[in-house]
Amino acid sequence: MNQIMREKTINILAIESSCDETSAAVIRDGKVLSNHIATQKVHERYGGVVPEMASRAHTLNIVPVVSAAIDDAGIAKDDITAVAFTQSPGLLGSLLVGACFAKGFAQAMDVPLIAVHHMQAHVLAHFIDEKPEFPFLCLTVSGGHTQVVLCRDYLDMEVLGETIDDAAGEAFDKVAKMLGLPYPGGPLVDKLAATGDPLKYKFPLSEMKGYQFSFSGLKTSVLYFLQAQKKADADFVAKNLNDICASVQYTIIKMLMGKLVKAAKDLNIKHVGIAGGVSANSGLRKAIKEAGEQHGWKTYIPQFQYCTDNAAMIGITGYYKYLKGQFADLSVSPSARATW
Repeated sequence: MNQIMREKTINILAIESSCDETSAAVIRDGKVLSNHIATQKVHERYGGVVPEMASRAHTLNIVPVVSAAIDDAGIAKDDITAVAFTQSPGLLGSLLVGACFAKGFAQAMDVPLIAVHHMQAHVLAHFIDEKPEFPFLCLTVSGGHTQVVLCRDYLDMEVLGETIDDAAGEAFDKVAKMLGLPYPGGPLVDKLAATGDPLKYKFPLSEMKGYQFSFSGLKTSVLYFLQAQKKADADFVAKNLNDICASVQYTIIKMLMGKLVKAAKDLNIKHVGIAGGVSANSGLRKAIKEAGEQHGWKTYIPQFQYCTDNAAMIGITGYYKYLKGQFADLSVSPSARATW
């Protein structure tokens, strides 16, 4: 990287469109100037994200969201140094909208294009406000992914373990659906759990080797439990909703924290964080703080706006890739799945 690139102001326009949220942000020299997110309410009536509808909504949202991000940052389009976008993983149709816009913008403004891995960006969301020391251990938990990630440097990461079936966020949402809660159900389970007894009902903990996770067994256990209880009392769920939510949440968090503690101990890492949509869960946030006090960790939790899918985390990742000269050409294609 030449000296001129080091000295000039770097304004990254970032675009995130991996699922059902259209987001744009502007990052200047590693600092967030703006971060706009357009959510999609249309999926609520279907109990989950409908890919085709998500793609159509992105096409409607992306221009006004990008315009708002640039205006709110107080800059002009000509001030943009590079465009970063989510290349993978995600819903392919949604990714295509963001990728095509980013390519067009980069070509029109004659600036570099930066392809970003969505899950790596979740890890680097911690570096928006704070600077964890390396090596840094991160538990990334969302509706589609559950991973323990070792971060040796900004762009040097390794997945130590992940779920072999369902993600923790998916487990929250599926249990919520069993309980008759509207989509997205995960935040509602968290809210109801706050006044429930987490030890009222016992659900099995999966026993996986290493740092792997499994949540499909928990979902099945909850399903059979509810079926049996409702046969005896049709109003069982309504009478015990808070306790059920608290017990399920307790079980999921115990599985998550068990693997995180094991990895931190095995690798002797003291800087530990959580990221992804489920990192907004109050029970998980409390659990990592308590684990930090118990094990002598320095713990990190992103602001709520950087937990769910957002362009600021894409931008901070794009910033570090820019410093390393890791650019993409116009032939780059989005991918629904991606390996590290």
